[in-house]
Amino acid sequence: MPQTSPDFIFMLTNQDRTVADAAERLNDVLAAGITHVGFKDIGLPFDHLLVLASEIKAAGATLYLEVVSLDEESEQRSALAAVDLGVDVLMGGTRPDVVLPIIAGRNIQYYPFPGQIVGHPSKLEGTIETIVESARQLTAIDGVNGLDLLAYRFNGDVEALMTRVCEAIDKPVVVAGSIDSLQRMAAVVRSGAAGFTIGTAAFNGAFSGSSNLRLEIETEIDVLKRIQADADDIARSALTSN
Repeated sequence: MPQTSPDFIFMLTNQDRTVADAAERLNDVLAAGITHVGFKDIGLPFDHLLVLASEIKAAGATLYLEVVSLDEESEQRSALAAVDLGVDVLMGGTRPDVVLPIIAGRNIQYYPFPGQIVGHPSKLEGTIETIVESARQLTAIDGVNGLDLLAYRFNGDVEALMTRVCEAIDKPVVVAGSIDSLQRMAAVVRSGAAGFTIGTAAFNGAFSGSSNLRLEIETEIDVLKRIQADADDIARSALTSN
């Protein structure tokens, strides 16, 4: 059967930092029809993030915060920030034992990173096998609702990684980072991921070649629709042949 198209989550970020003019850019994002919007916990003062979060929520969009914290104390601060910002989905981070007590009872979905995360911008280290095992262990934890997979920050067979992780668990997988071409977006769709994020690629005009953000996002949405339509046709053909 044809699968549901993954959620397109637009991140108001460039090189893993929330952009300075995020509030102004949000107008283009919403006008392009995006209904899932997020940002990182670095790049803007917290009072600016509060305003940004309020505007995203007021527009009826689902609000995401992605954590880029590398130590326990900063990850704790990020979880507290997620509560104060009223986010719908907290993505990233690697310490459920730190985060879950903070967001308990807050109606916040939690999607941590599987695998070993190093550096900033973040890289995903390990083998496919160790990352899949990490994914299984994380999603077995009560309160972990899905995973934030830095697939294109992995130095290996990325499509195999995405597919293996999606097949190994029964919770949603969001593919985050460096989706900057039709080929990469198509691989995400084939993998069965529930969603993906785009930020830097959009600000760089990766799909349209334009500096007009709304045009770039609309181009990305059109590309996704074409990819999904092709995937649906292949699925239908397979059913018919069987």
